Amino acid sequence: MTARILIAGEALTDIVVDADGARREHPGGSPLNVAVALSRLGHDAHLLTAIGDDVRGDAIRAHLDESGVQLTPASVRPGRTSTAEAVLDAHGAATYTFDLTWDPDTAGLPETPDAVHTSSIAAVLEPGATTLSALLRSARGSSTISYDPNARPTLMGAPEDVRARIEKNIALSDVVKASDEDVAWLYGTEDVEDVAASWRDLGPSLTVLTRGGDGAVAFSASGRVQVAPVQVEVVDTVGAGDTFSAGILDALAAKGLLGADRREMLAAIPSDDLATVLRRAAALSAITVSRAGANPPWSHELT
Repeated sequence: MTARILIAGEALTDIVVDADGARREHPGGSPLNVAVALSRLGHDAHLLTAIGDDVRGDAIRAHLDESGVQLTPASVRPGRTSTAEAVLDAHGAATYTFDLTWDPDTAGLPETPDAVHTSSIAAVLEPGATTLSALLRSARGSSTISYDPNARPTLMGAPEDVRARIEKNIALSDVVKASDEDVAWLYGTEDVEDVAASWRDLGPSLTVLTRGGDGAVAFSASGRVQVAPVQVEVVDTVGAGDTFSAGILDALAAKGLLGADRREMLAAIPSDDLATVLRRAAALSAITVSRAGANPPWSHELT
């Protein structure tokens, strides 16, 4: 089932500087990756972001156009596009420098999307974070709200500085997905499953924890559900978590569980159906990690 989904968050240019000084640039940003994945799966994906009218912004627009993602009307504005520069040492370790401004304009958003998703830096970096909080509150009347904290310590600062903001976003959400690394950093604990399960007390119907090579686990009213990872030869993990987030929404759409009018049905999702959702997301993510970069699968690649 095709869904109309609004993704809100940063789109930027990733700049990788190798140890020998060679530079590579490509479009990036967690929300951008989710939008690309959803559109490639056949959904009506709209991206609310903030990019400049420069060469890098042109490259981002071309990347989105290629995958069929629709930019919201006010997402392009005069000025430069945000960047994230990773300088690699001889061992491949990266030092990051961000040049990022986040102040989105919500003019011209699609009406009554089935779901609204946000993630990462955009949901905590001001002034845009306040704009997104207001968007999530207003969208709850028509849409399923999906959120991935997707921690970026370099920009987010100390975990205690962003924990309250992240928990407020969780409280506005129906579906929350996070990695075990994100939860461990955010709460300083190895009991990451306990944290993910406790998030349901804040309001979400469904919380999902990805655990890399250990698969994924979800918590809902029907209990705890775990699935094993899909075994593939890993090229890199860039975009894997973003594809997983898209996969959750894709699977929920297929089961007719997106939209505010389906909130009670989502809250009552049976364990077997929840396992199907997780397996779908894991399979899509496995395709992404089997090839270089954030390159999520197209619908025609799936069986």
